[in-house]
Amino acid sequence: MELQVTNSPFNQEQAELLNRLLPTLTDNQRIWLGGYIAASLGTATAATAAPASAPLAVLTENAPVISKEVTVLFGSQTGNSDRLAKKLTKKLEENGFQVTVSAMGSYKSNNLKKVENLLIVVSTQGEGEPPDNAIPFYEFLHSKRAPKLDTLRYSVLALGDTSYEFFCQTGKDFDKRLEELGGKQLTPRVDCDVDFDEAAAEWMNQVLGALSEGSSAQAAGAVSQLATSTEVESEYSRTNPFRAEVLENLNLNGRGSDRETRHVELSLEGSNLQYEPGDSLGVYPENHPRLVDELIEALGWNADELVPAGKNGEERTLREALLRYYEITVLTKPLLTQVAELTSNPELMNLLSAGHEAELRTYLAEHDLLDLVQDFNLKGVSSRALTALLRKIPARLYSIASSLKANPDEVHLTVRTVRYETHGRERYGVCSVQLAERVEAGDTLPVFIQNNPNFKLPESSDTPIIMIGPGTGVAPFRAFLGEREETGAEGKTWLFYGDQHFSTDFLYQVEWQRWLKEGVLTRMDVAFSRDTDQKVYVQHRMLEKSKELYQWLQEGAAVYVCGDEKKMAHDVHAALAAILEQEGGLSPEEASDYLTQMQQQKRYQRDVY
Repeated sequence: MELQVTNSPFNQEQAELLNRLLPTLTDNQRIWLGGYIAASLGTATAATAAPASAPLAVLTENAPVISKEVTVLFGSQTGNSDRLAKKLTKKLEENGFQVTVSAMGSYKSNNLKKVENLLIVVSTQGEGEPPDNAIPFYEFLHSKRAPKLDTLRYSVLALGDTSYEFFCQTGKDFDKRLEELGGKQLTPRVDCDVDFDEAAAEWMNQVLGALSEGSSAQAAGAVSQLATSTEVESEYSRTNPFRAEVLENLNLNGRGSDRETRHVELSLEGSNLQYEPGDSLGVYPENHPRLVDELIEALGWNADELVPAGKNGEERTLREALLRYYEITVLTKPLLTQVAELTSNPELMNLLSAGHEAELRTYLAEHDLLDLVQDFNLKGVSSRALTALLRKIPARLYSIASSLKANPDEVHLTVRTVRYETHGRERYGVCSVQLAERVEAGDTLPVFIQNNPNFKLPESSDTPIIMIGPGTGVAPFRAFLGEREETGAEGKTWLFYGDQHFSTDFLYQVEWQRWLKEGVLTRMDVAFSRDTDQKVYVQHRMLEKSKELYQWLQEGAAVYVCGDEKKMAHDVHAALAAILEQEGGLSPEEASDYLTQMQQQKRYQRDVY
């Protein structure tokens, strides 16, 4: 019921203000407001002499605010878990909870035995590994030093990607280990795929409902408030991307190179989007039109048929849905399982059966949806039935290659084009080939900023930095140096860069040379692997400069690594450990501990993929 001038003691302006405010309040906020008004009336005579905050003090002492303490821990590599943990914390606090929120790497593990309510938000890296800032807590929890947690209630939100074999493995490990230590699930663990927003919001709803031990109405109110808040986006984000105009799209590689690397400049004018060096840009790509047409033909579908593809049952033509909405280039085990159930295909069911794990792993890694349709003769499957099993195209994240201070209202990307042939067909990197072949200046791309608090310049501009970024891994270091040039930072800078050939693959060569000349870049070591008889990579250059590099570490230098996670990042980590052993006289265990300590101090940060 709305307040009116005729049914309340308020004038028109007051009634309108209250009608806008009251529907937005949670039950706790309504109780708080009632207590505040009562306290104000009860102390009216003292109000003239008391400070304006006096009624608030009375309320704080008397209002029935929930005082449950909750600890929220997150483990994040690219920032998604961090962002979700902070969103969860805000909602808990709005509903009267006292929240301690921390990255796992910064959390004092000894405090865990005192915690009654624990909420974990964690992603999984590579082959089922925890993110860097979760490793110390993960190892503590799985060690003999972990305490009994018989009084603990907990819940886990796990982020992952179903295209990886060890989907959400870190979250699963935490869930299992907390139970082994005596903890009781507050709500069941939720495993999220790459399109995680709705699943994460539902988990938050469940957690809030379980924690709200007051009346059912209060719990419902908390859940309702959260659901509303997560669905409405008031600014550009991953769920509401900005259409950024392309200003420039150039190939950075020289003539004769067998590589193609695009330098793409986008306008953020009018978006109010902000970023810092170390952040990433999310780009929602489109599938290759040729692949879409081949898939429609192979299935015997009508390209103009309407299929659901969007929120609230929105429908699009089949071709548009496959082009812009559904993922068709990556296969996952859940998808194959669902297709097998839909079609009862005996060959596909055999591939998924026990004893064929290695064969399935290879098939998933090397094939796409068109292969699946052709290899298992799926022609004639209903378009609505099959598209209902597909997941949305996930955004591609690229390390930002520019400083906003140096390039206001712009964001730059460095993208290696992926093309290769296998099983008799040419394959395309979805976003990289779109940028290379079908995006020109004046076009627009749907984008959002992915903040990454785990890959940031040191707080002190005097801190020396060592940057290791072969190939497109050099992108964020272009942003780092652009920022340091603009801010006049005094700290020394050292870049290790590598690629195939000096003459054709030296990305941003002129810019590095200018920064070296002007002192923004103190020193640079390069490794061009195909220009020598023996292949030389960045880790070899690091070992060659071990004495100087160790001295920089002793001076407090921060180390940054960006690029390939599967091989390069491991080789660089091993090189750092070897340098500590060789120059510092440390044992392998001591070198490992040294690097772990550097990570905890944010002096060793990685942006790997």
